Amino acid sequence: MENLNVAELVERLGSDEESVRKMAVFKLQSAIGDPSFADVFIQEGGLPKLRFLALHSTGNTLAYCLTSLSRLLELDKGWDHVSDDLTRRIVGLVVAQPLVNVNRGAMSVLAAIVGNPSRRNSQPGVTGFQRLKPIIESHKQFLPSLVEKMTSADHALCANSLQLINALMRDTIANEADTEWPRFIKQLQELGVIKSVYGLMQSSAVQDLAHPLLDFQSLTKILLRRWREEKVDLEKADHRRALRGLHVASNPDQTGTDPKGSKRQNPAKWRRLGFETESPAFEFTPSGFLGLMDLTDFVYKNEDGFQKLLLEQSAVLLEQRCPIARASLAVTSILYDHFEVDKSDESESNRYTVLDSRANFERAFKPLLLHWSRLHTSGLNAFIRLWKAAGAQLDDFEKIEELVRILTEQVVGQAPRTKEIKDVEEELAEYDIQRLRELQMELLELTYEDAWGHHLRQVRDELSHEALQFVKEQRIRCLLQGAWFPQTMNYSTEAGPVTSKTLNRTVPSLWRFVRLSHNRRYLHFSDFDERLPTEPRLDALQDKIDLSIVSSVVSNVSASAPSTSSSDSTLKDAGQANTSTKITIHGYLPSTSHSRQKSDDSKGTQKESVLLQLHPQSHTLASEWLDGLLMLLNQQPITADTNKLVNLIGGYGLKIRLLNVRFEDVGMEEPILPSREGLDDEYYYDIGGMEAGV
Repeated sequence: MENLNVAELVERLGSDEESVRKMAVFKLQSAIGDPSFADVFIQEGGLPKLRFLALHSTGNTLAYCLTSLSRLLELDKGWDHVSDDLTRRIVGLVVAQPLVNVNRGAMSVLAAIVGNPSRRNSQPGVTGFQRLKPIIESHKQFLPSLVEKMTSADHALCANSLQLINALMRDTIANEADTEWPRFIKQLQELGVIKSVYGLMQSSAVQDLAHPLLDFQSLTKILLRRWREEKVDLEKADHRRALRGLHVASNPDQTGTDPKGSKRQNPAKWRRLGFETESPAFEFTPSGFLGLMDLTDFVYKNEDGFQKLLLEQSAVLLEQRCPIARASLAVTSILYDHFEVDKSDESESNRYTVLDSRANFERAFKPLLLHWSRLHTSGLNAFIRLWKAAGAQLDDFEKIEELVRILTEQVVGQAPRTKEIKDVEEELAEYDIQRLRELQMELLELTYEDAWGHHLRQVRDELSHEALQFVKEQRIRCLLQGAWFPQTMNYSTEAGPVTSKTLNRTVPSLWRFVRLSHNRRYLHFSDFDERLPTEPRLDALQDKIDLSIVSSVVSNVSASAPSTSSSDSTLKDAGQANTSTKITIHGYLPSTSHSRQKSDDSKGTQKESVLLQLHPQSHTLASEWLDGLLMLLNQQPITADTNKLVNLIGGYGLKIRLLNVRFEDVGMEEPILPSREGLDDEYYYDIGGMEAGV
């Protein structure tokens, strides 16, 4: 702008020719953003001419003029020329002017006026909104026009419109009386501002509108904080009216009469709605007026369903009833924590940091926050559903509350920016309680892992070892019980060739029964022509193998083969035999009848031989005998069935211990164990209850 003569430019602003004025103000809009240029422009007397053009020009000249004026105001200059007649003219332009570029400039000027501290106004003590309020009231279509412009195809116009709405909301919330700002917010909501902003947040235009959208999101949090901080007070008419409406909507039973014939008040007037006492106003202390708004919204939008729910609850025992009001307050608290409403995200530096990172960009927008009421309703319905599914009682309230918290994090927290609210509602309504419990255990384990680290790993290792020993004993007991194994197979006399489809026509022609001795040192077995109805006694088995000479146990059983039968060790239907599965026991046979010690000494020179072959009829039987033999020889199990059982038992043991250990806010710090100083041997410490005693 070095070549631009400011004095000449100011002179041209007052030219009689429209074309000259238009060119001058066109150049001005680009240069006026420079503070040093703006100072010279004001010194040369440019402000009165700029104000005159704003009041009387039209078309592009007016658009360039308003853009110049808004940029000058952003530099905090020229406020003494922003008069009421100029403000009235600009408000009228927003309502009636069809040109997009004029509207953009007009809304920028108004946003600057509203966002200005009162000390800069010509009327000290009057806020920006208060200055505009009488003018807006004389233009009934002003607010509807603003909201309507948010749906424009011109992204800059959408951004300016939302920016002005944000300025009006912020000024109103900060400066208007408690009876005034809620009325203004309600007016905007009724005009559809939330629907419009929600649509913009989900659209492809979100990047162009990022800053005003995040600003609106911050203002929504401010509103929620204000409502939560407002105490429920029966002295306030709207609070008293809301509570009375809850009572009436519950269809209270007042059919009882006293001896004089007058109607009797239900002594559980509020407890039947799910409050803990008959003083509901006190119970709203943690959630404030926000909790009352959420509960009344839930009741009013589904009054018939609410009455049916209360009727249904009255038919069950008192301990089994879901406390609706208490659950509603819990859901409000869950949503409040989930969206981090108390955490301010208005910092411009933080906002720019978020937007500069592509990874954070999508997560920065929370369009579901705008549908707070619908999320609360869905969350409360989910609470009631989970309560019924779990067969919960009053003592289980915190457990169901925790499930709903996990459900919210999983469904609402994992929802992408473009996910529709109706899809979120459906998922909240259908999420399975079993899946929630699995998530709860995973989160609980992770939380304790963070809090207790090596302590938890030590417990997990101990439980894994205990589980392995438990399964080892179970597998060996299967060997002690004994089992039947087919030895040779013949085909039945049915006509037709033997194919893969007719292989099940094979039947065992010889059976072998194998059983481990009670002292676990010998494996006894005998072959039979048929399978006996009762299991043979140990002394009826003619052959045996000394396990001390066994060198290895090998098998073609797959380590990942799934179990295809029940936990029984035998399969009574011989037609389902699987002769392809084989377990082979190898060992060193003594060449002479020497002592066991001599036999052991000769193993290095003897050749390994097959001592016994078994053909299990099912994967379960194969797993029991293969791993049972291996574990009997102090070797590790290899089949999927056994390893799955070990992990299952160890996992359940860990979960039981985790569920029995409680301390406040586990994720924050490890509990401090009391000192043993001065205590005798009778002292104990109860981890489960976090209590000490003697």
